[in-house]
Amino acid sequence: MKYVNAKDILPESLLSQIRQYYQGGYLYIPKENAHQTGQLTEYKLELNMRNQYIYLKHLEGQTCRELGNIYHLSGSSIRRILAKERIRHLKMKTLIEQLLPLWGIKNRQLSQIYPTAWEVNHNCVIKVYDDAVQLERNIRLSSILSECKIPVAQIIPTKAGEAYAAQENLFFLMTKKLPGSNISDLKDLEMTRKMGCAIARLHRAFLQCEKEIAFWDNGLLAEMRGWVFENLQQNEWQSISEPEYAKAVEALESCYDRLPKQLIHRDVHFGNFLFFEGDLSGYIDFDLSQRNIRIFDLGYFLSGLLAEETADAFTKNEWLSTVGAVLAGYESLQPLSKEEKAALPCVMECIEILFVAYFSGIKDTKHADDACRIFHFLQGCKRELSAAIHQKPL
Repeated sequence: MKYVNAKDILPESLLSQIRQYYQGGYLYIPKENAHQTGQLTEYKLELNMRNQYIYLKHLEGQTCRELGNIYHLSGSSIRRILAKERIRHLKMKTLIEQLLPLWGIKNRQLSQIYPTAWEVNHNCVIKVYDDAVQLERNIRLSSILSECKIPVAQIIPTKAGEAYAAQENLFFLMTKKLPGSNISDLKDLEMTRKMGCAIARLHRAFLQCEKEIAFWDNGLLAEMRGWVFENLQQNEWQSISEPEYAKAVEALESCYDRLPKQLIHRDVHFGNFLFFEGDLSGYIDFDLSQRNIRIFDLGYFLSGLLAEETADAFTKNEWLSTVGAVLAGYESLQPLSKEEKAALPCVMECIEILFVAYFSGIKDTKHADDACRIFHFLQGCKRELSAAIHQKPL
């Protein structure tokens, strides 16, 4: 290695600064490897995102063993990740404890049930928002749904009569805890039929909400042509090929104008629909509600069931039976048009492409690969899926 006198190559101002830290000896300055630095940054982002999902799934009830099997990590590694994530959320817990007297609550038994939600004394839930406009819209939405006899969480005002509290540019909403829990047996066809009924009942009530509140008018086709395309292109079509994307968008475009559009939930899964003693007891989490094609909620829910990677994951035949049960429940209250039934497989494919684009955009390769796997599964069973969608209910 050849040594060079710093005085011969560095400006005096910079050399003067370096002397404040080191002088009179040899100083090795390694070459900068920009590619390696970028890789390390992306890898760290992926790890952070993975750890956040592990924490979320743990809050939803998955065990360390189940999480270890999904992410190919040891039980001790999962526990270590969960411990670090709990420390990250400790500051918010402390802030909530300081705010509870605003509701006249002295006992402070808090347990986190979601990254932005905490159970208080086993009978209330406090949720944290960073957008007051969204919060006030959700409050109004809950009020209308309640008037439509839809079971939603009742808001608990502060002692001062305010609907929510504000602190440090954050907003805190307290509600009564709804009875019931998430369905644990996802393969129970009677329960999935009831889930279809629950989605239809909510859709009917949403029609009333649209008359009184302005909502974001979104569209799956616009998303597919916009940011979804841009993210996939930026990722150089590594997961979904450009011809696969183009074929799915062309199929959606051919029927899109004939698909009914209305306010939808946009985040339909068993975690947001509560059941008690076999019956629906409540709906939660309307943060993503928007105007879109009606069957988006059905497609989102049905394709989402395939994301389970536990030992109890769906086989193809089990999932197809579930598709039939959900749609039978939905149509018992809200008939689907023939155009909707024909478009549902394509809509599910587009939803999974959307997830591939989203997770690729935030460098979460694990979930991008999962969505890609589901997309190709859907492509491989189009005929069976169409038969399940069109079967006559028993």
